[in-house]
Formats: sequence, structure tokens, C-alpha cells
Amino acid sequence: MSIYESLEQLVQYGLNKGLIEKWDVDFVRNDLLATLGLEEWKSTEIIEVDDESPVHILEEILDWAAENGKLPHNTITYRDMLDTKIMAAFIARPSTVISTFNDLYHSEGPEAATNYFYNLSQDSNYIRTDRVAKNEHWYAETPYGDLEITINLSKPEKDPVAIAAEKDKVKIAYPDCLLCKENVGYAGRVDHPSRQNHRIIPVTLNEEQWYLQFSPYVYYNEHAIVFSGEHEPMRISKLGFQRLLDFVDQYPHYFVGSNADLPIVGGSILSHDHFQGGNHAFPMAKAKLDSTFTIKGYEEIDAGIVHWPMSVIRLRGKDRHQIAELADYVTNAWKNYSDPEADIHAFSGAEPHNTVTPIVRRSGEYFEFDIVLRNNRTNEEHPMGIFHPHEEVHHIKKENIGLIEVMGLAVLPGRLKEELQKVGNYLLEADYEQQLIADELTNKHAVWALGIKERHSDINEENVHEIIRNEVGRVFSTVLEHAGVYKRTPEGQQAFQRFIDSI
Repeated sequence: MSIYESLEQLVQYGLNKGLIEKWDVDFVRNDLLATLGLEEWKSTEIIEVDDESPVHILEEILDWAAENGKLPHNTITYRDMLDTKIMAAFIARPSTVISTFNDLYHSEGPEAATNYFYNLSQDSNYIRTDRVAKNEHWYAETPYGDLEITINLSKPEKDPVAIAAEKDKVKIAYPDCLLCKENVGYAGRVDHPSRQNHRIIPVTLNEEQWYLQFSPYVYYNEHAIVFSGEHEPMRISKLGFQRLLDFVDQYPHYFVGSNADLPIVGGSILSHDHFQGGNHAFPMAKAKLDSTFTIKGYEEIDAGIVHWPMSVIRLRGKDRHQIAELADYVTNAWKNYSDPEADIHAFSGAEPHNTVTPIVRRSGEYFEFDIVLRNNRTNEEHPMGIFHPHEEVHHIKKENIGLIEVMGLAVLPGRLKEELQKVGNYLLEADYEQQLIADELTNKHAVWALGIKERHSDINEENVHEIIRNEVGRVFSTVLEHAGVYKRTPEGQQAFQRFIDSI
């Protein structure tokens, strides 16, 4: 297929998806010519176009670009920069996207507006659906319900050429980070992804300017990011709680939550205040209450301890202003609370350790506000964090437990796909113990794998895959228990009750 056939297919794809209209065709063709350094358009007849995704068409164009010297290097970094620039020709200016979103919001409702924006983000290849589809996802039965597991294969690692190029490049601090509003339309660099097909929606939260966008590597349905217009650090506060509640008031079909604001228990970007949300029911949202209680002065708000591996207080009521007040009251009580008997210390000198991960959703007329208690203290036994995945589970999950994991969705590293496959293969062999230990990829899993063999004497080719997946779910359940400040033991729950009684 010639480059002109591929380009014409892409134009037809844009028309079929409604990204452009017929009056845009010549303009878009000329834009594509300029991007690829071509001087004329050669008309071709196109019989059939894949309307699901532009990926295959873009791959053909990128291959041509590589063969004809249009790419500095034929690596994923440079291919991503070029295909983003190509797709920029098919997406409207921010003002038009915002206007369409707002018109839909007011005429058909918030769900219609977010559907439009999510589809646009996929159709324009900002959300790379082909890569997201590579992620492995399953549910695993645990004492806390079915937890979600995903092995993240969608986010590409930097290629060696890009890493080398970064070393020689003068460091640029624009945009300040990946969440800043200035990313809209940015061409990108080897050390910063291209964002020419990126759009954001203004959202007013508590009379302040915030923005809504989608994650390009979605971990769940309509994985949204809500971020401040200012590059300011993460901060857990009453003002933040009011913003969360205001957001679900405007978008009742979405949950929204914030990562904690301290290292170890916080998210990956602490330098820019932001939330994550979306149209997804997480396992924690489905969890029942172990017990209920009321707090003096807030008798109209139902409160309870959630049956969950982490330590969660759930508030439920119709008055979001009261809930914000109570959430702030509980959070401040926790920030200053110590219980040496439960190994909880709020401070080391002047350094704070206690904070929360707040999560908000709507349930009909009610607002539900989950307050997940966090503590980031370390010691010699647990240098990465006392309430962090312990070393025994690092073979599966070593990274911080952020908002998404807190809610019951494990985001596991891509290395596990090959490693778990090998573990399964070895468990079917007669000399499985020797093979598990000898292989560098499976050695770290050996103790765990031998335990699987003991628990499942009937393991065979038909069930090994499912057994390993369920066992990964058990490990993730343990990971969350490690991150819980109050353990799921009689002593731990008594300590939790002591905090409740102190409020």
C-alpha cells in the first residue's frame, strides 16, 4: 500500500468517526503532507476502512516514515511523537471540544458529556486502546470479596536511544509536570510525551479552576484525572474534601478520590494537586460495614468501619457540607493520633506520619465518603514502610499502595506476565523445585510457588493458570493487609475501636 493510500484511509477514518467533516478534508490532507514532508496529494480509491481504531493505518504510515528518513530513529519514542502529531490534524481546537462538552452537559446531562469526551480521547488515539488491550485483567476471590488484578503492559518503557538522547539534551522545565494544563497541544520531547491530541475540560470545584482529562493508559473504565490549574503540591485538607464532593455533585456517575499527601503512602506525582476518578465500581465500594457508630454533633451522618483489609471509615449522608466538615474532623483527629501499643506514632519529632486517602462517590441521594487511614513510618525491619507491602510479597508487589490499589485494583508490573507463565510451567514438571530456584526469573517466586504446590496437589495443565491467578489475588489481599494501619485481628480491631472512641 502506498503512503497516499494509507493517508486517505486515515482521512476516511476521521470522517467516519466524526473527528472531521467534509469541509475539513483538504485542510487535513495538507496538514498531513506538511507533517510528512510531502509536497503533493495523490488521490487514491479506498474500498474499506477499519472504523474501530487508527492503529493499523498509523503503523503503515510510521513504517513508511522510517523507510524514507522521516524519523530520527525507528523506536517507540520517536514513532509515538510522530503518530501523535499526525492525529493532531483530526482533533478540534480546545475551545471547540469544551463547547461541545458543555452543550452536551446542559442538554443531555453529565454522562452524555463524559461519554463524548471519552470517545474522542480514544478515537483520536490519545488513549492508546491497542496498548490498553494488552493489559491482563482478572478477578480473584478473597475474604474481602473479589479483588481486581491487572498486569500493566500498556505503558511502554523508554527505549535505549531515547534514554541516550536525554543525557545529551538540555533539561527543560516546561511543562512543569505531566499534569499541568500547558501539556495541551505540546509537541513533546524525548523526555516528555507528545500531547498534540490531548484535550482537557475546565471544571469549577469549590469556586476554583480545575480541569478534567483522561489517563492515556487507562487502568479502569473512563479513568479520569481531575487536576488543579496551578502547579501546587498534593495536600489533604478540608478544601480538598469540598472539591471531591463538589465533583461528584456535578458528575454523579463518577467516583473521585485523592492519593495521600505523604511519601510512601502517596501517589507517584506529589508535586501537582490532583484527583483520580471514573465510571467504575471498585471492590472497596461494594464492601459492607463491620460496625456502625455516630459522632456527636454529626448524628445525621451514618458512620461505620468497612470490612476491608485496610483501615477504612465510611461516612454516608445527604448533606455534602456536613460530610466535608465531619471528614475534616476525623482526618485532623487521625493526623494527631498515636497509639504506641498498636505501633502507631503520629510524629517523629516534627515530621508527620499520619494522613488519609479520601474517596467519594454518590449512591442515589446520598454521598459516600471513605476515609482510608494511612501512616508512612519506617523502621529497621521495614525500611520501605511499616504499613507498606512487606518483603515477603515484593516478588508480586513492591511499589507504593496508592489510591487505585487502596480501592481493590492491583496494578502489577509487566514483568509478571512472563514470570508467572514460567512458574506455572515449572509447577507441572517433576523437578519443579530445582527449576524454580535455578531460573533467575522465577527464583524470587520459589517459596510462594512451593506453597501453591502444597495447597493444590491436583494442579494440572487445565487449572494451573486459574490457580496462579487466584494465588496472586491472595497475595494482593495480604499486600493490602500490610498497608492497613489496624490489622484484621482481634487486637487490631480493638485498637481501631480505641481511635473511633477518641474522636
